[in-house]
Amino acid sequence: MTQIGFVRSADDERTPLSPLTAKKYAKLGVQLLIEKNLGESIGEDFQALEGLETLERKDVLSKADLVYSNHPLSADELSHVKKDALLVSFFAPFNSDNTLGDLEGKELKALSMDMIPRSTIAQSVDALSSMASIAGYKAVLLAAEKLPRYFPMMMTAAGTIKPSTVLILGAGVAGLQAIATAKRLGAKVEVFDVRKAVKEEVQSLGAKFVEVEGSADNKAAGGYAIEQTEEYKQKQKQAIHDRVKNADVVITTAQLRGKPAPTLITKDMVEEMQYGSVIIDLAASTGGNCELTQNNQEIKHQGITIIGNSFLANEAIMDASQLLANNIYNYISLMIKEEGLVLDPENEIIHSSIVYPKQEK
Repeated sequence: MTQIGFVRSADDERTPLSPLTAKKYAKLGVQLLIEKNLGESIGEDFQALEGLETLERKDVLSKADLVYSNHPLSADELSHVKKDALLVSFFAPFNSDNTLGDLEGKELKALSMDMIPRSTIAQSVDALSSMASIAGYKAVLLAAEKLPRYFPMMMTAAGTIKPSTVLILGAGVAGLQAIATAKRLGAKVEVFDVRKAVKEEVQSLGAKFVEVEGSADNKAAGGYAIEQTEEYKQKQKQAIHDRVKNADVVITTAQLRGKPAPTLITKDMVEEMQYGSVIIDLAASTGGNCELTQNNQEIKHQGITIIGNSFLANEAIMDASQLLANNIYNYISLMIKEEGLVLDPENEIIHSSIVYPKQEK
């Protein structure tokens, strides 16, 4: 019987399994091996479920035919993994600090969930989009908490308070959820994105799309923005500058795959913002869209609050775990066949996500 193992990851308490997905795996005829206390962060005790075995971490690694972990296993742990096993994680192969080098010489196969195509056919397995949606929602709530003003317009006997202006840089999954949330809270929302294709989506949510002529687009970029010309960057800088200085909240989400996040907000722009304004930088882990961003830090600069956090989805640990568990199940189930685990080379989702050994295109 095929054995699927789930282990915990340091600094990431999202649980990759749920009672519902555990039952689904059982229906596929596989056995689940889980590390002790796997569901602790969401209050789940998986030991009560049938067809599931709770083991020490090293035993899960040595017995499982497929091992899933939110973060890649350490070099030392790889030596305990069963020969020819499949490793599924978020390997971030485009990042310079990825751990793929630890796999050299190992008789293992590694599949990275952050390499799954961000396309219509892959929506049910796209964990990056699931987490980005939560992050966009949480970013707006965090900004509303930190902003010393109302979001909506308020008409009171003591006077009228104008609505706050929220500027969102990047209209991907996180940006679109941020737009919807900010509008629900009554803010005036403006949005900038180099991809013209998102204009209609932005406007359908009731936000104003800030358009700058001359942007380059690439549908093959997997939902990410692409590098722009210097001429366009200058136009972009001026357009963003004009709006940043009048914004009460700026939420930034722009990232370039495999490269540092583009700097969209300079120190000079921050210093022109209104006192008390807030910047939430969701691109902090890859350098940040704001020049002053410090990853995983909240700082103050001349009265402006700047929060760098690329993992706000973890602040909604219950729903983040549920969505992640569903994405992982939908992904792993593509490999489960009667004869065991099979990596179908004709399956675009599977083929695109194999990061070790390196695949021919």
